[in-house]
Amino acid sequence: MTETTKTHVILLACGSFNPITKGHIQMFERARDYLHKTGRFIVIGGIVSPVHDSYGKTGLVSSRHRLTMCQLAVQSSDWIRVDPWECYQDTWQTTCSVLEHHRDLMKRVTGCILSNVNTPSITPVIGQPQNESSQTIYQNNNISNKPTAAKILGKVGESLSRICCVRPPMERFTFVDENANLGTVMRYEEIELRILLLCGSDLLESFCIPGLWNETDMEVIVGEFGIVVVPRDGADPDRIMNHSSILRKYKSNILVVKDDMNHPMSVVSSTKSRLALQHGDGHVVDYLCQPVIDYILKSQLYINASG
Repeated sequence: MTETTKTHVILLACGSFNPITKGHIQMFERARDYLHKTGRFIVIGGIVSPVHDSYGKTGLVSSRHRLTMCQLAVQSSDWIRVDPWECYQDTWQTTCSVLEHHRDLMKRVTGCILSNVNTPSITPVIGQPQNESSQTIYQNNNISNKPTAAKILGKVGESLSRICCVRPPMERFTFVDENANLGTVMRYEEIELRILLLCGSDLLESFCIPGLWNETDMEVIVGEFGIVVVPRDGADPDRIMNHSSILRKYKSNILVVKDDMNHPMSVVSSTKSRLALQHGDGHVVDYLCQPVIDYILKSQLYINASG
């Protein structure tokens, strides 16, 4: 497979991130490494999407703090970004809604029709922003007349880097005529671009709890988007999938990360990191990166909290 025929993937992780841990970042890295090793995918971006304050989880600190901690945790990454859209909404959003939002956003910003699992993408048109204040979206109404070129990954990446960190000012987007003389700044290519939900096996297991998830949402999440699962604490994703008719139905859309490295996935636990902070446990450095620890101490978060 050439790079242009592989499926281009954006990994999206939804959660409390209360606080975000080293393990959360490891999940992204492990998932990307595994998908690349399959030879079928190119991961071009990762998105961390913290949950809205109205989620109501005990001990959940303000999204203002959680967004800042997430940004500190990924500041050294050149491909993982933090998106505040969930936190900016009037109320809590379902995971399905978040996935659909990002699919629609990517379509608008890149000019690309994102494919879902079962629907091949049509030829997208990827445009390069003209300048810092004006993002250009190119219409794609006359596919048969479009030339092709070898490389588009950089163009997609440029668009993603601009939209994953901030709430996009939609009034700045302009449309140009598809037949305009765009010179050498444009590249056209047929690609398949998908957003996959990144999660641990604990979230996968929650799909099996009757009444916890809306079944229509589950159909969309697993059937239209797909999931990348990072096993945690010895969980067996295959066993979990056999307990849900929807998971069994779309088993081919669930990618389970398998590698030879023995990662202590317990460090993903935000609960354990909060307990370490409350008890003054020096092992908190095993869970959290130093900039996040510094921010927590400066803002006096979790120290006297329960849960």
